[in-house]
Amino acid sequence: MSRPPHPPARTANGAAAFVLDRPVVADGPSCHRLARKAGTLDVNSPYAYLLWCRDFADTSVIARRGGAPIGFVTGFRRPAAPGTLFVWQVAVSPDERGRGVAAAMLDDLVDRLPVDHVEATVTPENTASQALFTALAARRGARLARTGLFDVEQLGAGHAPEVLLRIGPIDRPRPA
Repeated sequence: MSRPPHPPARTANGAAAFVLDRPVVADGPSCHRLARKAGTLDVNSPYAYLLWCRDFADTSVIARRGGAPIGFVTGFRRPAAPGTLFVWQVAVSPDERGRGVAAAMLDDLVDRLPVDHVEATVTPENTASQALFTALAARRGARLARTGLFDVEQLGAGHAPEVLLRIGPIDRPRPA
């Protein structure tokens, strides 16, 4: 069951508004294309994106401008720690970067999910992702801890180590 899309999100640089929604299976191919165009992600198979949009839609978000997908965040609540959202991938179309799309998608997930921590892994050279998660921690008044998670020996030759970013506890607005 799909929820109505959010009203248009705030945008910077005078760009037309975008809307945020849960992905549906039909978004799988677009997510695969966006991941390929991102240039910094480990791209999964088209099948994986179809499954992700089917089975993890409640913990993921897609951004659309004029109905067309321009970005996505895939995530899941960790089975051993259901209060933690693990962000698997963040992708924004190259021509949409710098307009607040990634930040808006992360905020949407944190606002609608009952989580008190956010985790993601980032390679040391991915400064854009590090900045994105550092800014999320700052917006939420949360601590950001960095620890090594998977090293080159575990990931295989040609893959940089993955550093675990853990944000939390998440500061939530108090009810009025």
